Amino acid sequence: MTGNDILYLVIPCYNEEAVLHETAKQLLEKMNSMFERGMISRESKIMFVNDGSKDKTWEIIEELHASNPIYSGVKLSRNKGHQNALLAGLMTAKEKADMTISLDADLQDDVDVIDQMVEKYYQGNDVVYGVRSARKTDTFFKKFTAQGFYKLMQAMGVEIVYNHADYRLMSKRAMEGLSQFKEVNLFLRGIVPLIGYKSDVVTYERHERFAGESKYPLKKMLAFATDGITSFSIKPIRLITTCGILIFAISLVMLLYFLIVHFMGRTVAGWTSMIVSIWAIGGLQLLAIGIVGEYIGKIYLETKERPKYIIETVLDE
Repeated sequence: MTGNDILYLVIPCYNEEAVLHETAKQLLEKMNSMFERGMISRESKIMFVNDGSKDKTWEIIEELHASNPIYSGVKLSRNKGHQNALLAGLMTAKEKADMTISLDADLQDDVDVIDQMVEKYYQGNDVVYGVRSARKTDTFFKKFTAQGFYKLMQAMGVEIVYNHADYRLMSKRAMEGLSQFKEVNLFLRGIVPLIGYKSDVVTYERHERFAGESKYPLKKMLAFATDGITSFSIKPIRLITTCGILIFAISLVMLLYFLIVHFMGRTVAGWTSMIVSIWAIGGLQLLAIGIVGEYIGKIYLETKERPKYIIETVLDE
């Protein structure tokens, strides 16, 4: 362990005024502890990224920076979402940091495992994933849907670390690799494993949110899951193709059956079965069009090459 490497903690913030002072306090205590033990350089920073907050989040970040230069801030020009805000912080920090650790502002990520992440970094790991060992603080619905999401992603062929969110350490080399991904629809949990390099995990129990409310209601979670699946897997399209082949094969069998019945002189009545068939096939077609539309929409956005974020102000010096 050299102890000379610079660590930046990157914390995306959206309307976090209720928790920000306590978060800053706990992270400062952790950094001071690591300074005293010679684990990291004293040039290390705590970087808050304001993702277009509507409350006093940015004012608090400015106050923290004025009180202690260890606190730095990045202000996005408008709300761009958690993943883009996180990327903005990482790409800003990579110019000065040897390693970064990203974590949420709500103190649900256990700050005590930061030491373990840094130790694994000095052991030669470029990426260290924070993995939840238990979900005791989650409701049954949250636990069921979250674990189902990870299993679904793995079933779709996406390389994703089970029970890992965005609490991770990345070396400068890993961040340089991340900067080469030009995707508009960001899903960092799927992108980071694609970078490669040596990696490891640390486990922790997720805490209750210290204050405020969750920034990921059901609607956002579903949108996030949809982005993850459609950005990294073409299996949904292949499933639709398989269904189409099976339905076509069944229709040929049914056509043969009705021809035999016709030549035997028997009439077949059944408007109900006909209408049900029409609705079933129509629904399948609409579903297929919708899934294909998701992919076409993403291609459309990728070709625009819109900026993922625009930084308005940086407080670092």
